[in-house]
Amino acid sequence: MPFISLQPDPITKVLYAPLVIVIPIFNEAETIEKVVSDWKSVFHSLGIVYQFLLINDGSKDNTLAVLRQMEAANPEHLVVVDKPNGGHGRTCRLGYSAAAAASTVEWVMQIDSDGQCDPSYFAEFWQHRAEADCIFGCRIRRDDGFARTMTSKICKFGATMLAGRDLVDPNVPYRLIKREVLAAALERIPPSFNIHNVAVTFILKKTRGLRWAYVPIRFRERQGGSNSINVINVAQWGIDMLLELRRLK
Repeated sequence: MPFISLQPDPITKVLYAPLVIVIPIFNEAETIEKVVSDWKSVFHSLGIVYQFLLINDGSKDNTLAVLRQMEAANPEHLVVVDKPNGGHGRTCRLGYSAAAAASTVEWVMQIDSDGQCDPSYFAEFWQHRAEADCIFGCRIRRDDGFARTMTSKICKFGATMLAGRDLVDPNVPYRLIKREVLAAALERIPPSFNIHNVAVTFILKKTRGLRWAYVPIRFRERQGGSNSINVINVAQWGIDMLLELRRLK
């Protein structure tokens, strides 16, 4: 079993399961236990050996305490990492890098912690793994509000223009990627990149020979926590993202 040291958490972790689910978490003390429980039920029903990599991104509430209790109750399937707040994208990168470095891992999944990713669609994702390297959700219905929907549309337009190909839903947080494919993509993305979900999609789409599958999904309303989007900052994020994407090759 490969040992993965995730800094700044001083505890050495082990990732060994064929499927690792990366979840960046910020202030989700009220909902994270149910989110994980709902997903565990699906994995068990499909007979999948799995591990959750739960990364606390400097939560201000008691999220970390809840995560530690969950880990202690189910250490076989839960790995908890604590880190200072660095944002969703860089937290995803930490999880991506850890999972991609573990040779026993076959597939890396990323979902969000707020309950918007409905596990009922996962069986269809899993069915595509024989013929696809990248299996992404495509949000054909969204219940999370106009501001987030428009942010995603703007993100898609800008990233698609730079990539020269349709990125479909570049920042969707419901994705399943073959480990070695993800590892190769991460080598082309600086760790300092801010919006890693978009960067990973951008690089994967520009990589020749990869096989893609898309699963239409409904993106639910947040099940708890608070909506962290700040409309005032969206324009600046978009500009920064496009400047960063232009540097990727």
